[in-house]
Amino acid sequence: MRIGVLGAGQLGRMLALAGYPLAKTFVFYDMSGSPSAGLGEVIIDREGQYQDDFLSRVDRVTYEFEHLPVHVAEKLAKEKPVYPCPRALQVCQNRELEKTLFGQLGIPTPEWKIADSAESLKAAAEELGCPVVAKSNTEGYDGKGQAVLRSPDDAEQAWTDIGHPRLIVEKFVDFKREVSIIAVRAEDGDLAFYPMAENSHHEGILRYSIAPAPGLQAFIQEDAERYIRALLNELDYVGVLTLELFETEDGLVANEMAPRVHNSGHWTIEGAMTSQFENHIRAVSGHHLGSVEARGLSCMINIIGEHGDTERILELPYAHLHLYNKGERPGRKLGHVNVLADSYEELVWRVRNCAQFLPGSPEFKSSLTPRG
Repeated sequence: MRIGVLGAGQLGRMLALAGYPLAKTFVFYDMSGSPSAGLGEVIIDREGQYQDDFLSRVDRVTYEFEHLPVHVAEKLAKEKPVYPCPRALQVCQNRELEKTLFGQLGIPTPEWKIADSAESLKAAAEELGCPVVAKSNTEGYDGKGQAVLRSPDDAEQAWTDIGHPRLIVEKFVDFKREVSIIAVRAEDGDLAFYPMAENSHHEGILRYSIAPAPGLQAFIQEDAERYIRALLNELDYVGVLTLELFETEDGLVANEMAPRVHNSGHWTIEGAMTSQFENHIRAVSGHHLGSVEARGLSCMINIIGEHGDTERILELPYAHLHLYNKGERPGRKLGHVNVLADSYEELVWRVRNCAQFLPGSPEFKSSLTPRG
């Protein structure tokens, strides 16, 4: 089977690496002009002139990056199966649509309002009560297009800094930790849920993911599965879906969803019986889903900006290095390391030992470690 991938970054690369053992071939369709997948056939099409050529080379289409024109996915879907469906793209690209859908499905969210001017941003901050988080309603990822308002008087500066004509303004969530759940839905509606991960961000970028999340109460996993199941079924979804959440004293609050394989699921490559990448390929190809059972305990460490001492990391018997074949640049995701252990205590030590070889990695802190 020939699979077309919209986008040609590291997620597409890892999808292909998971699909080749299943005898899949890949064609990447890149509209940015800066592909980095580094394998497979790549069609670069900034002007949209080669969509027919792309379609002639593939049997099914998926995507590795949600910030692409919905109309392109809709056009392609008229000719070939596109999974996940274009509606999932449309919802996740618009935070107002996303939060509205969450509410309709009974998925808890922060209190929120829409602002279309500095004045209405200030009014929203006053009504919700600061602190609030203002985010561009469309676009924006990895912390981009966001600002925290500690006071309504911050509205003018935040509006200027974000520079977007429409913002969603959310009441700040007092959370214990950030978590995510990754699920996969097959063509026939079969569902599988990975163990939840605990995530640690620094400067808006994910730095560490621990799975299964330590100390997770059973009802939290059950609630997360119920929420993401509702999304999968409502969207008639095929493939991997990620739901990012805050764990609070009162339960889970949804942050946002991502209709694709996700950074917080990279641990599954070595840490689960079937990786998120293989299960996505299985789903969009019409195959049975693989087991999502964890193979013990894992922590994913993102490599950001600089590669660090990869030779020393390769010496560690419990570390699995994945490089994306990218040049160094501040804030750029260059790769990740999956660290495996048999106990959480052992995992903490191993993660810290590995992280010392990655310059710029923030101190490893989680619910496993004291925060001082």
